[in-house]
Order: sequence, then structure tokens, then C-alpha cells
Amino acid sequence: MVLQKAWYGDKKWVWLLLPLTLVFFCLSNLRKIFYKVGVFASSKPKAFVIVVGNISVGGNGKTPTVIAICEHLANQGLRCGVLSRGYGGSQTHFPHLVQELDSPSLVGDEPKLMQHRLPCPIVIDPKRVRGAKFLYEEHGCDVIICDDGLQHYALQRNFEIVVMDGRGVGNGFLMPMGPLRESVTRLNTVDAVVFNGQAHTDISISPDKTALMTLEPSQWINVKSGECQSSLMIQEATAIAGIGDPKRFFATLSNMGITCDKTIGFPDHYAYKLADIPKGMVLMTEKDAVKCKSLAHDNCWYLQVSGNISENLYSMLDNKLAIYQR
Repeated sequence: MVLQKAWYGDKKWVWLLLPLTLVFFCLSNLRKIFYKVGVFASSKPKAFVIVVGNISVGGNGKTPTVIAICEHLANQGLRCGVLSRGYGGSQTHFPHLVQELDSPSLVGDEPKLMQHRLPCPIVIDPKRVRGAKFLYEEHGCDVIICDDGLQHYALQRNFEIVVMDGRGVGNGFLMPMGPLRESVTRLNTVDAVVFNGQAHTDISISPDKTALMTLEPSQWINVKSGECQSSLMIQEATAIAGIGDPKRFFATLSNMGITCDKTIGFPDHYAYKLADIPKGMVLMTEKDAVKCKSLAHDNCWYLQVSGNISENLYSMLDNKLAIYQR
């Protein structure tokens, strides 16, 4: 949390981390070169591979982007599969197909959320090549969508998407001085950049490969019972969020005209305890809800949202897919 505040603020002490950043820069670039010249092996699956990732640390809106793309391709009759590392989960046997009875603590919160939202197979495997092979051979997937993994060069890909949120690139430095996993110049080599919210005018990217995504609230769902409501009678409520940028969720509530008595931000992938759930009405994200189901009381609600992405992303993707299928 201290580092994140420094990355997105104006803290001069991050310069003390310069030696570590230089080491990170050298190692990461050497690794990319080794993959490029064949010192490290990479594999090309027999399916069309889409990687949805980011160049910065933390949540940027990748999961709603994956869900939206999967729904778009499924409407075209394609069989999609989602591949995730399963970050934060305790599963040790891979590849693992996420099941209805799997807990978020076992498979990770994002894979569990996607399993809840999508009818397609969701597989977790830290070795992306093995997981992709499993999706193709065991589930007959035409398209494999990787949730994160932009820097996992062992798996060759056909279409790369970077998602960026309102925080942008922070101070613009590589880790650990800044939030970047790769330089901003990496944006020039990907196929598309999706801005979650509004575009960043300070980042130089060709307009032809940028798209906008807005998170559209659809309904409120009771965490415990599953009851759905289009709106809630809210008098007093506490909002909680354990995502990459909790303020984004609180701003969404504010834009909906909802004023909360208290807002509580937790770290991304936070493991909730019973003591973390306030009394009274509690509003949370869907990502939090998958982890709080066993802890929730009768007045806990989550906001289901959908990623509304501008059509130009789908045009870029469909054109690339058509070339691949020839």
C-alpha cells in the first residue's frame, strides 16, 4: 500500500529504489530477448490465443474485459476457454478446471467470478502453455483467452490487449520505483489498448488501436440469498471493496446517486474475515462477493456490472480472427 501511494503520488524517495529498478530492467529485457532468439522455448497452441493483460501492477479491469470478449465471440458460435494463473488460490494440481463447488481460496477470486458469469471452461494453471493445451485438447476450444499473462512469453499469442484504468502509468517508472511491469513503449507493439473509463491524453498511442470501456451497473444481487433487485432502498450503508482501485467502486456508487456512510478499501485479493463485514447494509463488488458468500449476513449486496466496450475493439479482433481462420 505504501509503494502504491508512492507510485501514484509525487514521492521522491522512490529514487532510492533505482538500483533495484535497473536490475529489473536488465533481467526483464534479457528474458524477452532470450524468448525472441529462441534461447527460451515458446509454444504456439492450435487455437487462437488472446491475451488480456496490462503493463502495470494491480487490477485495471481485465476481468470484465475478458467476460465481454468471451460473450462477443460465443455469440459468433466460437467455443471459448479462459486461462488464468489462479493468483491467490491454494490449488496445487494443474491444469485445474474451475468447478461450481470450488472456493475462491482454492482457485482465486477472478477465476471463480468468471466461472460464475460464463458458461465456458475456466482453467487455472501457472504454466500457460500446459493450460492452453488442456483447453484445446480436452475442451475443444477454438479461442483461448488469457486473463493476464502479457509478460508470459512462453505462450505465443495472436492478439494482445492491454487494459488501463484511470490511474494510468503512475509516475511512469518500472518496478519497484513505479508500477510498470514493462515500459510504456510496449503499448506500441500490442494489438489494442482498452481504456477503462476515459482515454489518457498524455500517452501517445495510435487512435486506430484504442478502445473505451465503461462498466455498466446492471443489478444488485444479495450475496447470501442470490435475490436480484434493480435498485435498493438505501438509507444507511457501508461500501467495501478489495480490488485494484477501491476508489473506482466508490465513485461508481456516487455516480449512481448512492451516498454511503462509510467506505472501506482493502488490498486487491484480500482474504476477508467475519470481522471485516460491517453490520447493517453492506455494498460490495462482485469480486468481493465471491469471497464473502460464507461470511455475509442478510443485508449484504453486490453490484453486478458489465464491461461495455466500444465496437472498434471487436472490429479489430474479428478482422484478426478472420485472417487466422483462412
